[in-house]
Amino acid sequence: MKVLKFGGTSVGSAQRMKDIAAFISDGTPKIVVLSAMSGTTNSLVEISDYLYKKNQEGATELISKLSAKYLGVIEELYRTETFKRKAQEAINLQFNHIRSCVKDMFTQFEEKEILAQGELFSTHMMHYYLLETGVKSVLLPALDYMRTDKNAEPDTVHIKEKLLELLKNNEGADLYITQGYICRNANGEIDNLERGGSDYTASLVGAAVQAGEIQIWTDIDGMHNNDPRIIDKTAPVRQLSFDEAAELAYFGAKILHPTCILPAKLNNIPVRLLNTMQPDAPGTTISNETEQGKIKAVAAKENITAIKIKSGRMLLATGFLRKIFEIFEKYHTPVDMVTTSEVGVSLTIDNNRNLDHIIAGLKRYGAVTIDRDMMIICVVGDMKWENVGFAVQIIEAMKDIPVRMISFGGSNYNVSLLIKTSDKKKALQALSDQLFNNQP
Repeated sequence: MKVLKFGGTSVGSAQRMKDIAAFISDGTPKIVVLSAMSGTTNSLVEISDYLYKKNQEGATELISKLSAKYLGVIEELYRTETFKRKAQEAINLQFNHIRSCVKDMFTQFEEKEILAQGELFSTHMMHYYLLETGVKSVLLPALDYMRTDKNAEPDTVHIKEKLLELLKNNEGADLYITQGYICRNANGEIDNLERGGSDYTASLVGAAVQAGEIQIWTDIDGMHNNDPRIIDKTAPVRQLSFDEAAELAYFGAKILHPTCILPAKLNNIPVRLLNTMQPDAPGTTISNETEQGKIKAVAAKENITAIKIKSGRMLLATGFLRKIFEIFEKYHTPVDMVTTSEVGVSLTIDNNRNLDHIIAGLKRYGAVTIDRDMMIICVVGDMKWENVGFAVQIIEAMKDIPVRMISFGGSNYNVSLLIKTSDKKKALQALSDQLFNNQP
C-alpha cells in the first residue's frame, strides 16, 4: 500500500479537490493524508490571536468569513443535494465548535482545538466527494491513532497498533482519508505535530503500515538544486539520499519538513516528492541510496547569529569547550555551525530568544563578538573528503563574497558557509553557475 500526502495548495479549491479525487481513484488502495486548504491554518491562527487578545467581535467576524468561504466551496464541489447537505452539516458542526471557543477564558488548549479544524474541514469534504463519485472511501480520524508521548515525540507503538486496528475494521475500502498535522498528546488532549506536520504524519503512517512508498505531493516538481524563487535557472534533483534530503530540509529547502523523513528512513521506505500540477513529472525520489561523486543541491537558512568567543585560556586547556556548550544547553539553544582555533571558537544559532543570557554566560570565559543578520548556505551531495576538487569549486564560486565561517568535514553530505544575508542572491547564483549551470 502507498501513502500519499497532499498539501494545502493541492486541495486549495473545489476544482483542485476534484482533480486530486480523479487522480487518486485508480482502483488501488491507498492511504491519503490531507493538509488544510491553503490559507485556512493562517486564518485559524488569526482567530486564535483575536481570542487571546479578548477581541471576541474580531474573532467572530473572521469565523463567519471563513465559514462563508467553505460553504461556497461546498456549493461548487458537490452536484447532488444529498452530499452537499452532508458536507454542510459536517462543516457547520466544526464551525460551531470553533464558535464555542469564543469565551473569556481562552488558553492554549482551545487554540489547538481551533487549529485542528482545518484538516478536519478538508478531509470531510474530500471523503464526501469521493462517496458521491462512487468511490468506497473511509475516513480514518487521525485523533483516533496519532499520538505523542510525554516528551512530545510520536508514540510509534501506539500509532501502529491503533492505525492497524482501524484499517482491519475497515477492510476493503478503495481509499482511506486521514488528516495530517493533528494528533493527541500523552494526556489525550488535541495537539499537533507543528507546522509542516502533514509530511511527518505521512511518514509516520507509512512506517506504521510498512508502505511500499510515501508520496509527498506539492505544487513544485520535486526538490530543486537551488531556490527557484530567487535563482532563474534551477532544475529538479531526481535522486537524493535520506541524509542529503535531511540536510537540505534543515538548511532551508521549504518543500520538505526537516523531521518528516526520519520514520521513512528508519523503515527503509522510499519517499517521492511530486507535483500535482504535473503529475507525470518524475519528481524527486529519496531513499537510502547515495549517488557517488555528485553535488546535488544548495539551500539557504536565514536569521542566523554568529558568536565568537576568544580567550587565551583556551590554549592547551581541557574542558573549555564543554563549559562553552553547557551555556547553550542551559538555555535550550541549538548550535548549527562550529569552527575552532587555538584561542577561539565561532558558532552559530538561529534562536535569539536567550541571546543576552548566553552572552552574559560566555563573557566569563573570554571576549565575545556578535555578528547578526547572517545566513548559512549549505551545499549538499557526496561531500566525502576523498572527492578531490569539490571544495575548490565551492570556494571558487564564493571568491567575490565575504565568508565568515566554513564547516567542512562534520558530515559526508554537507559543506556549510556563513555569509551576510545581504549577499544571499549573489552567493546562490554564483554557486549555481559554478556547480550546476557550467556542467555539460
